[in-house]
Amino acid sequence: MSHRPLRLAVILARGLGTRLRAAGAGEALDARQERVAAQGLKAMMPFARPFLDYQLSRLADAGFRRACLVIGPEHTAVREHYRRHPTRRLALEFAEQAEPHGTADAVLAAERICGGDEFAVLNGDNLYPSAALDSLQGLGGSGLVAFEPAGLVAGGNIPPSRLRAFALVAVDSSGTLAAIVEKPDEAAARALGDDALVSMGCWRFAPSIFSACRAVTPSPRGELELPDAVRLASAAGVRFGVARCAAPVLDLARREDVPAIAERLAAERVDP
Repeated sequence: MSHRPLRLAVILARGLGTRLRAAGAGEALDARQERVAAQGLKAMMPFARPFLDYQLSRLADAGFRRACLVIGPEHTAVREHYRRHPTRRLALEFAEQAEPHGTADAVLAAERICGGDEFAVLNGDNLYPSAALDSLQGLGGSGLVAFEPAGLVAGGNIPPSRLRAFALVAVDSSGTLAAIVEKPDEAAARALGDDALVSMGCWRFAPSIFSACRAVTPSPRGELELPDAVRLASAAGVRFGVARCAAPVLDLARREDVPAIAERLAAERVDP
């Protein structure tokens, strides 16, 4: 059975960047990076190119043709950058999330742009490997790419102690998402096992996800979270496939991540 390829990626770039703003000892940031860190604009962290440019370039390589950046109304620097440096291979659009109320709310901000087609959702502060983006294309329906913890630690910049900050994924025998546990406590992590797959927010959705996003209630953290929308959609009968990926993700969460990411991206060609 053939499937229509994904053409649109929605990139969530509205986060506050609280941990990036927090100054501490030992961060080797240059003056440009320091200015961006002070604004919390992780997606625009300057390396040879802004961090987001690498994501856009890899998306174009994977066959995507449109990208929607979900930003805040105050993020004029993002719009200005792409006005001065337009993308060549991707048509770029913007959606505004008025307040940072969570990832489900951020996805809703892009509803008008998505229309009736399937689309990808990615985090603006993660740089996904080409293998993961290709896997999104191959899913052929709603689902996510789930990452092997050993690959995240060995090949990326995520230490073992940080894995617990992400959602863990359980998969049933048919390759369908059985459960997603956000920021698991000790008991939940132990129940899922040391080799439990990790969600890094790399999703493929049909437009039906919007109704689930509208039905989400605030999490204990007070946010409208996308994994909760996925649970609601799954309970309503939507099947979410899971593509397993052993390649690493570069995670720009903290100031100390910047030098390590700069080293890994130094030789990468960028052409968004």
